[in-house]
Amino acid sequence: VALAAGDTITDLLGKMKEKALAASDTSLNTASFNALKADFESLRDQITKAATNAKFNGVSIADGTTTKLTFLANADGSGFTVTAKTLSLDGLGLTAASTFTDAATAKTMITTVTSALGTATNKLASLGTNSTGLDTHLTFVGKLQDSLDAGVGNLVDADLAKESAKLQSLQTKQQLGIQALSIANQASSSILSLFR
Repeated sequence: VALAAGDTITDLLGKMKEKALAASDTSLNTASFNALKADFESLRDQITKAATNAKFNGVSIADGTTTKLTFLANADGSGFTVTAKTLSLDGLGLTAASTFTDAATAKTMITTVTSALGTATNKLASLGTNSTGLDTHLTFVGKLQDSLDAGVGNLVDADLAKESAKLQSLQTKQQLGIQALSIANQASSSILSLFR
């Protein structure tokens, strides 16, 4: 969620830079300048919304309210920590009042927004690294689960061919034992008949 918000925020910053660049043109009439300024301020306000709404289970690592999240990652109880990156206006070096009033302040705002865009890109790269680490660990846990399932299956599930061979062996031994007793009983009967 934070990565999606970060992508949105970098797009918004790029558009803000375009508006400030266009507003720095000294040949603009007042209506055009004011339209660019209004667009710039609207884009700025959308950054706050994007950072604030980037929540999962009520927690955001993009708006500055959380510093880090730790997830249970291993059987020993250790965790995987994701460090939050503030993508709100304050975290990017902007304020809710960041705007321009004339062509000169629009030129200054180009530099400010360019800096904010660099900051956002760096923070987004860090979040991407955390995301890759989580994905890698998730893949590892999946493979570990598959290995454990296979091991338990080998311990619990019977090899039907092997068990069938054991059963036939036991049945054959039982039949041979019965025949041996029968032969032994016949031999003693034959000896007794000689004494009669």
